[in-house]
Amino acid sequence: MKVGFIGLGNMGAPMALNLIKAGHALTVWNRTRSRAEQLQPSGARVAGSPAEAASGVEALITMLSDDRALEDVISDSMDSIAAGAVHISMGTISTRLSRRLSEAHREKGQHYIAAPVLGRPDAAAAAKLFIIAGGPEEQIGRCRPLFDAMGQKTFFAGPEAEAANVIKLAANFLITAVIESLAEAFALARKSGVDVNTFLEVLTQSLFSAPIYRNYGAMIASDIFEPASFRLALGLKDNRLLLAAAEEARVPMPLAGLVRDRYLAAMAQGLAGADWSAIARLAYHDAGLHLTEAAG
Repeated sequence: MKVGFIGLGNMGAPMALNLIKAGHALTVWNRTRSRAEQLQPSGARVAGSPAEAASGVEALITMLSDDRALEDVISDSMDSIAAGAVHISMGTISTRLSRRLSEAHREKGQHYIAAPVLGRPDAAAAAKLFIIAGGPEEQIGRCRPLFDAMGQKTFFAGPEAEAANVIKLAANFLITAVIESLAEAFALARKSGVDVNTFLEVLTQSLFSAPIYRNYGAMIASDIFEPASFRLALGLKDNRLLLAAAEEARVPMPLAGLVRDRYLAAMAQGLAGADWSAIARLAYHDAGLHLTEAAG
């Protein structure tokens, strides 16, 4: 397929590369042009603007970090998308924006799919993402070769695009809840004199063997949160989007409110650029553990 790809960050760049490897013709654009130019040797054409990236393609993929970035790009490129072409938004955005985009594209004779992903940059590089696709089923089927090139499994969330965004936000909330619970548990183990590696082994080789416990448990045990695969500031952004969706649906989520406060506190302590699992530092601090003591 002829594909436009906008947003070549830690996730977008490997996703775009996998599409090229699968034989799709890509035109790419990124706000920092050098990120786009890195894909030229692999066969990508670099566009000079979002509108150029959206012009003449069958599918436009956006992988952008927040609502504002996506709105800026779409305002510049909406008129360049051909009638019958599809916009696939793969970043984590609000349910409200996803609903608006679905309506706006429909009015122009275009199609819209929300297809956020589950997985970190290493999964993106290995084409092992889990993709949650919401929107017209026939359009999702049409774009299946794209999803297959980027992920290991695609889930159909339903005919309303925003359903995919709800699932993504809820999944991210569950990850943050696991991170917070691991942080508190490791703080207790450390303060009680338990060897953290033994504690990690017991957890991950018994009842909690899922990758999320293994990966984040290892980071919390080592007290190493940089370089960040997913920045803490983005975790706070996703939490805000979750709470907004919950308020709109009139669903109380008290644990999500607690997580929000943990992220706000971590931001205040200068951890915005660390991995979102760095909220574990707050659990250590609350337990009276100094960082040098926690890392030992």
